[in-house]
Amino acid sequence: MKNYTSREIKEFVSKPLFDEKVILNKDPNYPKISIVTPSYNQAQFLERTILSVLNQNYPNLEYIIIDGGSTDGSVEIIKKYKKYLACWVSEVDEGQADAINKGFKIVTGEFIGWQNSDDIYLPRAFYKVAKKFSENPDTDLVFGNRYSIDENENIIRDMRYVSFNHKSLLYEGSALNNQSAFWKKELMDKVGLFDESYKFCMDYDFWVRAGKIGKFLLIRDYLGAFRGHKDTKTNTIISICHTEHLRILKREGIKPNKFRHLYSLARRFLLYIFQGDLFYVTRGVYERIYKRGILGESWFYKK
Repeated sequence: MKNYTSREIKEFVSKPLFDEKVILNKDPNYPKISIVTPSYNQAQFLERTILSVLNQNYPNLEYIIIDGGSTDGSVEIIKKYKKYLACWVSEVDEGQADAINKGFKIVTGEFIGWQNSDDIYLPRAFYKVAKKFSENPDTDLVFGNRYSIDENENIIRDMRYVSFNHKSLLYEGSALNNQSAFWKKELMDKVGLFDESYKFCMDYDFWVRAGKIGKFLLIRDYLGAFRGHKDTKTNTIISICHTEHLRILKREGIKPNKFRHLYSLARRFLLYIFQGDLFYVTRGVYERIYKRGILGESWFYKK
């Protein structure tokens, strides 16, 4: 598992590094990967997101950007790269899920992913994903680890995952993330698009529905990065996340329960040990016990 440095990440998204011929030729010997980026007034970060996709230098890429009518210069940035885009629009939409679904409705790739206009992919992520799917043809979704970065691509911390378990996804809520997840188009054809009634948990709702029927496989490598800044939804509408999360659990017949949460934590702890992530899990235990209490500050148990 390669560990990236802040410098490596900065260099990867600082300028075009791709071969134009590779991006434009669409080599059918590689499975087509479709990426959708919903965008709205994120000009500060948008170009770095676009470059993180194009700099994969993946030979069969379909990249779609759905902009919500930005007024901050985002459209000019998109036009700068329109030659390499399969489709882009800039029009008023009904929110993030609506924008993502607009892209999902027109994708033609075998594998699909979506990356927010402030987050990024890491080098060679698409090649690693295509290889994993090729080696495991019965797999429906591949996911990997991610970094959290700041506004200038400095690494804040890493987030490592363990093998997928649907019960753990329900009991704890954290099992994978969109910054480093890719799935077969046929999986989405079966479970449906994002539920546009969700403003925050549209991805979690999709994981829950897809996890019932699909096989999820972990890549023990860093594939993407979540960017923390003052305007992220995590900072602005976290209360909506809590409400929506509980709504999904209620639909699934799950009542928030400390023992279920402890089960999930214990499972993750053991799997981290088996994976050889001793330092990572030791750090996590320290943070939970000494910084946030044994169970952390999870909203999961707040009545």
